[in-house]
Amino acid sequence: MRITIPAVLAAVLAGQPALAETDYATAIRADYKKDLGAMWEDFHRNPELSFREDRTAGKMAAALRAVPGVVVTEKVGGTGVVGVLKNGAGPTVLIRADMDGLPVEERSGLPMASKARQVDIDGVEKPVMHACGHDTHITGLIATARQLAAMKDRWSGTVLFVVQPAEERIGGAIAMVKDGLYTRFPKPDYALAFHVDASRLAGTVSAAEGTQYSSADAVDVIFPGVGAHGAAPHMGKDPVYMASQMVIALQGLISRERPPLDPGVITVGSFHAGSKHNIISEEAKLELTVRANNQTERDRLIDGIRRIASGIATLNGMPKDKMPVVNVVESTPVTANYPALARQLNAAVAQALGPDKVTPFEQKTMGAEDFAYFVTPDTGVKGYYIAVGGAEQAWLDAEKAGGAPIASHHSPLFKISPEPAVVTGATAMTAAALELLAPPRS
Repeated sequence: MRITIPAVLAAVLAGQPALAETDYATAIRADYKKDLGAMWEDFHRNPELSFREDRTAGKMAAALRAVPGVVVTEKVGGTGVVGVLKNGAGPTVLIRADMDGLPVEERSGLPMASKARQVDIDGVEKPVMHACGHDTHITGLIATARQLAAMKDRWSGTVLFVVQPAEERIGGAIAMVKDGLYTRFPKPDYALAFHVDASRLAGTVSAAEGTQYSSADAVDVIFPGVGAHGAAPHMGKDPVYMASQMVIALQGLISRERPPLDPGVITVGSFHAGSKHNIISEEAKLELTVRANNQTERDRLIDGIRRIASGIATLNGMPKDKMPVVNVVESTPVTANYPALARQLNAAVAQALGPDKVTPFEQKTMGAEDFAYFVTPDTGVKGYYIAVGGAEQAWLDAEKAGGAPIASHHSPLFKISPEPAVVTGATAMTAAALELLAPPRS
């Protein structure tokens, strides 16, 4: 098709690209219809739990090896996979996709709904579901790898395609780093990733110029007690009573000690104690999730949990050798985009998708991401993480009209529209990589 200069100028003045979409977006869409859609369905039917992603890792390694020029290494940080594509001198860009599912029994109603079950790392067999969209992320990674390999005349440098295990246990990223991700392979200058968002309109994207996701700490609090008959509570020390006091007192850290404009969450997700109606047990255990948007607030909340636990035990007359034990068992810091990089790449993505497709970022929850370990300040790697819409307009309209709400991530009812999510996510990652790896302009 012949495009006249006035047509190009009109498109520029309108703030739109001259073509309806980039050539690589068209190619990604064609690939989805050819085989990426079937790949997504296969991953969705066959999810695997954290650090148990052997089949998924094998499939991803084979798909990356099929991309011309990509050199693949398996079993990095457990089941992780790294593909390296070199194309002359230039920066190094890491593009990451997480691959694990969740111990959830799927009730989405999708024809490709998972019926999988798997023995978890705790030895218990559980149902498994891709209830957070990681099947979308890994399919999008393959789409991105294919396009960058096909466009080596447009960029110069190195790309690392990282298939990460165990994001849901916030352990996979740090495991890959500890296994030499930044020493065994070219160290990246930049790290990119996207996450599908079930509540956001498909075809749209959003990235903050700062905090994208909160920190998360999984905290166990164990209250020792003194066992006794339920009819003689004065003969023992009741850990259920003490732990119950703590459930209430913890909210004071949020409502009475936290600055009102500084986000923070403490949720008690689990309370286990006792074995029979009339026995005062010897132990009670609370499992908490703690969320914050900066390290200062994160430290304050963890310190406050320790202080409250100790104070309640002292209040109830527990001796010093029977104080509660507070353990932080899983952690990830705040995921923050490098501001100048986010501005630069948001503009590049808007050019690829259309400016109306890049919307202002709004943090709706205090979800967390272990991508943060790839871009901690000590690494010197600048990060860019983007949210990609997964909801069809009809779903959003139905919810707004009072219909069923869109299921949240980690719900057994979770679903997204895979084709636009994969195509949009891969297009955004390709656009960002091309921007960072563009040869110097003469």
